[in-house]
Amino acid sequence: MNFGRFFRSTVGIGLTAAILLALPFVAATGGQAWVRILDFAILYVFLALGLNIVVGLAGLLDLGYIAFYAVGAYTWALLASPHFGLHWPIWAILPLGAGLACFAGVLLGSPTLKLRGDYLAIVTLGFGEIVRIFLNNLNAPINVTNGPQGITLIDPVSFGAFKFSGTTQIFGFALSGPQKYYFLLVALAILVIIINIRLQNSRIGRAWQAIREDEIAAKAIGINTRNLKLLAFAMGASFGGVAGGIFSAMQGFVSPESFSLLESIMILAMVVLGGMGHIPGVILGAVLLTVLPEVLRYGVGPLQMAMFGKMLVDPESLRMLVFGLALVLVMRFKPAGLWPSPERQRELKETGK
Repeated sequence: MNFGRFFRSTVGIGLTAAILLALPFVAATGGQAWVRILDFAILYVFLALGLNIVVGLAGLLDLGYIAFYAVGAYTWALLASPHFGLHWPIWAILPLGAGLACFAGVLLGSPTLKLRGDYLAIVTLGFGEIVRIFLNNLNAPINVTNGPQGITLIDPVSFGAFKFSGTTQIFGFALSGPQKYYFLLVALAILVIIINIRLQNSRIGRAWQAIREDEIAAKAIGINTRNLKLLAFAMGASFGGVAGGIFSAMQGFVSPESFSLLESIMILAMVVLGGMGHIPGVILGAVLLTVLPEVLRYGVGPLQMAMFGKMLVDPESLRMLVFGLALVLVMRFKPAGLWPSPERQRELKETGK
């Protein structure tokens, strides 16, 4: 055993664990809003890792990924709220939401097996919009989703008498609801990352990458491209379903407006910006594109007041302008992403990009 490598790994894991444990308490010094931003950053990590399976590994351009997020969110909302008078536990709803999202992924993948590139993107975009419009109009003749008004009073995550909403005293520490959700999400994120690493390094992961590089060649060497593409859609969708369920419980409210096309584009941007097919890069992209806009939202206004003594530009408009410019610059000078995989870097060097 290489003792030096083992020592460095142990120290690295210890430092990472210490940072993750301290982060919600440090963020809480700026208000609970920053802890909620961390929670949403982890949710977007789930979504980005799920889409990375479809786009980064299998090479299938999916612009309707937010539909699976919506399936998971509405599954939780319908089964854990006064809307139907049901209050199922997390261990029943979360797997069911993941399963329904998985089924929706197969439903989307089945008619698109012969499509590639822009054509696949258009079809998946349409699927995402169909799901959103469906949720928006399914309030008559039977009120299932409550239409554009959404579903309220959704149950939070709970384990017996322990609820993740409100403040709880644990070992002398007062943990707020967002802080409790943070630790739950970190635990789930570790599990999701382990599953993704195992998938990527498995025969299935290598087959997905072969399909991404050249589907015809992959089929010629005996890879069942049909089943593997369906599996990519299904696996990616299941992570979206889990994220949607937790989102619904955290918010206590869901409506179709939360699942617009812009959300799908943002998740795709996280994958591309971080580095397609590279798990650490995708995580970095998800965290940056979640936290950076909020930093700009809260920082642009005070900065203008300090420099000019008045507000020259609306913070929301300036925030998106700076954000968009940052994306353009990154993709111009780092086309493989901020943290690309070594294979992707070699490909770009060989093609001279």
